[in-house]
Amino acid sequence: MVEHDSQTLDTIFHALGDATRRAMLNELAASERTVGELAEPFAMSLAAASKHIKVLEAAGLIRRDVRGRTHVCSLEPVPLMRADQWLGLYRRFWTDRLDSLERLLREAPPTPPKKPLPGQEGD
Repeated sequence: MVEHDSQTLDTIFHALGDATRRAMLNELAASERTVGELAEPFAMSLAAASKHIKVLEAAGLIRRDVRGRTHVCSLEPVPLMRADQWLGLYRRFWTDRLDSLERLLREAPPTPPKKPLPGQEGD
């Protein structure tokens, strides 16, 4: 992976690393929202919400359009696709590992039942 892609992924995962920003993205997945609407579910000022939005914008995860005095945000899904593609490498890794484990367990001979310890035979 080239350095530019690595920096892009760093920015995306940094943005996704905060629960407030992930919640904002969930809201934007449903429909576009104003900055005020994004801030509303949280106990934060518009200035604090704007800082979160700037992080999401820097990662390319959202687009902010100014309509008069209103700032409207919408989801930009392409960076999420890039993150998913990167995670897909590890998804394949773990799927292959778990498939191998399943094959080993299916091929393993059954284990004989354990004999009770002396003094536990009647329990």
